[in-house]
Amino acid sequence: MRKYIYLALLAFLPLIAFAKADKQVVVLSCDIHCQGCINKIMKNIAFEKGVKDIICDLDTKTVTVTYDANKTDVPTLLTAFEKIRKPAKVLKDSHSGTPGREKSEADGETGASVPLY
Repeated sequence: MRKYIYLALLAFLPLIAFAKADKQVVVLSCDIHCQGCINKIMKNIAFEKGVKDIICDLDTKTVTVTYDANKTDVPTLLTAFEKIRKPAKVLKDSHSGTPGREKSEADGETGASVPLY
């Protein structure tokens, strides 16, 4: 019986190895006024299919979204922002992966970061 379990696991191993997410990053300019605006974005955009991470910056009025390109795309994300009445414009679209960042926890009044893994 163990032999069949091991064979089944070996059969699925290549599928797991190739099911890697195609992470991409987009920086959006968004009309953010206060922490309430950031909370609204975090509560709604975080649940969009394929969104992996969101970083809001109140000072620069930008939202950085890391997403799985196999599950969503930039136009879909822009539509999601329009649904919550926070229209956004693309500032930078990166296809090379997630850039390094120094802050990974909530940053008080100036912004927030919530890993969604």
